[in-house]
Amino acid sequence: MLEAHPHIIEILSKVPDPEIPVLTVIDLGIIRDIELVDKRVIVTITPTYSGCPAMQVFDKDIRKALYDAGYTEVEVKMTYHPAWTTDWISAEAREKLRNYGIAPPVGQSTDKRSLFGENKTVPCPQCNSDNTRLVSQFGSTACKAMYRCTDCLEPFEYFKCH
Repeated sequence: MLEAHPHIIEILSKVPDPEIPVLTVIDLGIIRDIELVDKRVIVTITPTYSGCPAMQVFDKDIRKALYDAGYTEVEVKMTYHPAWTTDWISAEAREKLRNYGIAPPVGQSTDKRSLFGENKTVPCPQCNSDNTRLVSQFGSTACKAMYRCTDCLEPFEYFKCH
């Protein structure tokens, strides 16, 4: 259980996402379990999506953070069930995204509007206007889309729900 290991949580709360450095592995909610077995720390993580290139970096950075904190036996396990969802991103992390200039996920991962040709309203992280439009489903990473605010005219990325 995560709550049973506040010291390890504190260490991991400093391990950044290599693609969005204002977020940590804790902010993203990818840490699924922490176990202490004798002197061994076992951290179980869930990828944000299948094939996410950041997972190898997460593994390396989690190990390094724990080694640097004095844990000499560290194992990082990967689990795909349950699948990660943007619903696991903390409220604080959503605010960090907004302040960084990336619109956080709107709604929940169960939002089916796109199946019916309906666009979601994504507020601009610069001016907070709802007058925005989708430019491309593909941003700088697979988890983001490109939008443009039609009020302030600024382009911005949106962290897609999934």
